[in-house]
Amino acid sequence: MKNIILVGFMGTGKTAVGRVLAKRLGLRFVDMDDIIEEREGMKISEIFDKKGEGYFRHAESKVARDIALQSGLVVAAGGGAVIDEENVRNLKSNGIMFCLVATPETIFGRTKGHSHRPLLNVSDPKEKIAELMAKRAEYYARADYRVDTGNLSVDGVAERIMELIK
Repeated sequence: MKNIILVGFMGTGKTAVGRVLAKRLGLRFVDMDDIIEEREGMKISEIFDKKGEGYFRHAESKVARDIALQSGLVVAAGGGAVIDEENVRNLKSNGIMFCLVATPETIFGRTKGHSHRPLLNVSDPKEKIAELMAKRAEYYARADYRVDTGNLSVDGVAERIMELIK
């Protein structure tokens, strides 16, 4: 079975939905950020602080290439993974890509107080969310399907994705 790739902005539910989806479909769940943290021996926020976003994006690309060589996975991609066209090409080469979306207000509500979100450690995180979402919109549009998670439960989003892959 092709991989199911979940992309979208932070706080749209990629990890939570991915875990439920993998369990229901009998597939293995992987989170790209978790793989990077394991390989680098530090948290994403530490990688950003100590080595910079460029280093992180390079590590993320290595993980995307490795995932493309595997099958039967549900993958939660990092929020910015789709910025790199090669990542999208690699992930879609052996997968169906779903973009999970929500409004900036919903995302802020889900992510406020999470210090492990390095891109939101700014004075006005709500403004930063809207800015980043606007910058990434064209990249998220590369997904095969789009699922709005704003008014759905995690189970509801998983159900919607299962309907779309049938």
